[in-house]
Amino acid sequence: MSNEAVINVGAPVPAATGLSQVERVVDTFVAPSKTFADILRSASWWLPFALMILTSLGFAISVDREVGFDRVYANILRESPKAEDQLNQLAPDVRAQRISIASKFTKGITFAFPITILLVVAIYSLILWAAFNFGLGATTKYSQVFAVVMYAGLPGILLAILVILTLSFGSNADAFSISNPVGTNLAYYLPDASPGLKALLARLDILKLWTLALETIGMSVIAKKTITQSAVIVVGLWALFTLVGAGYAAMFS
Repeated sequence: MSNEAVINVGAPVPAATGLSQVERVVDTFVAPSKTFADILRSASWWLPFALMILTSLGFAISVDREVGFDRVYANILRESPKAEDQLNQLAPDVRAQRISIASKFTKGITFAFPITILLVVAIYSLILWAAFNFGLGATTKYSQVFAVVMYAGLPGILLAILVILTLSFGSNADAFSISNPVGTNLAYYLPDASPGLKALLARLDILKLWTLALETIGMSVIAKKTITQSAVIVVGLWALFTLVGAGYAAMFS
């Protein structure tokens, strides 16, 4: 009897398997702390990125089919009076050529958005990693921060889905703005506001604020810091980028 007890006590305990990629994605929306805690086990991020690729391509295809990138660029010009004035001063043939090139460039950038996602996430993750490790004395790994930012960006796929749906059901192409395509922020409802104010209000977007909250939770979990400490860094960086973006729009749009 005692031998059996010794054998049972000494038997190895199976290791926890952790969450699957699908469970991580689902939990990001319903129980984000579980997803971010699992990143400490594995920093894999391929599924959210795959979803971003699919939805961003669906977005690009819908815009191309329902609006057309000539119209997209014409709407961009309408939102940037300074650029429009500069083009209007050119000879008609030169102006037409530049608009054609710019329209094709806009189309290329839109279809290549997954590459942009990777570059932005890579740079932003590096900034977050440095801010937490050097600013708060955390010991996070860059790969973990990258995974947190990737999962926290999942609300962005809802934006692409909303655009696809609204365009499919007859959205007004003449009013379509590729930089602010659906009404999830106040700037969408104030088309005549100044460029700086519109840039500021566009950042106060329901989906972007959701992402901000997820980043705060995620960084708190992997850095083992309080929500307040995490928010100081995450929200502080967001505020800085928001002010810089609004200032740039005010000066150059």
